[in-house]
Amino acid sequence: MKDVRLLAFDADDTLWDNQSHFDKAVEDYCRLLSCYGSMDQMYRELYKTECGNMESLGYGTKAFIISLVENLVRVSGGQAPNQMILDAVNIGRRILDNPAVPLEGVKETLQALKGKYRMVIFTKGDPLEQEAKIARSGLGEFFEDVEIVGNKTPLEYRRLCRHNGVRAAEFAMIGNSFKSDIAPVLEMGGNAILIPYGLLWEHERVEEYDHPNLIRLKHFSELLKVL
Repeated sequence: MKDVRLLAFDADDTLWDNQSHFDKAVEDYCRLLSCYGSMDQMYRELYKTECGNMESLGYGTKAFIISLVENLVRVSGGQAPNQMILDAVNIGRRILDNPAVPLEGVKETLQALKGKYRMVIFTKGDPLEQEAKIARSGLGEFFEDVEIVGNKTPLEYRRLCRHNGVRAAEFAMIGNSFKSDIAPVLEMGGNAILIPYGLLWEHERVEEYDHPNLIRLKHFSELLKVL
């Protein structure tokens, strides 16, 4: 890490809790649809609908709500009552109330790193939603830039490095998802720091591996031991 000049931070479940809000929404939604099948069946049907919509709708709560409605119409054979559809929409909308409270140690650690590196938020999702969470978190003052992308692949990470005028070896990504925050960075020759969160969306689960450019930490504040 001695050559690193640019630090990029994932947002959801790295700087603040996000997955628990989606998990609660999915649980309430599957309970709402209990007349059409078991909780597990409704979960699998919803996940299938989400995956089918991902390429065209991307990530975020708005895409999630569309999937909730589409899935409800499909599993009900088009017979879902209007009130049930509205209930499904409201279940999704509650996610937008995420207070984005910084996780333990995040604010203090960012304060200690500020001025020593160029720091940016690099996250995927809906721009309006992500910008609102950043504002509510109060963490915006620690970052020189925010980039919100539709996906995280080596291409997006190379563009991030070019935009900030650094080589891959001078870049480090900090995040909780091996699939999105770690593997693409290692593939393009950068450095990665994995800080797992207790919850992880099924779509982000992949087989992990070790790498010379990868550091695994248990807590956000441990960044100060390696940076």
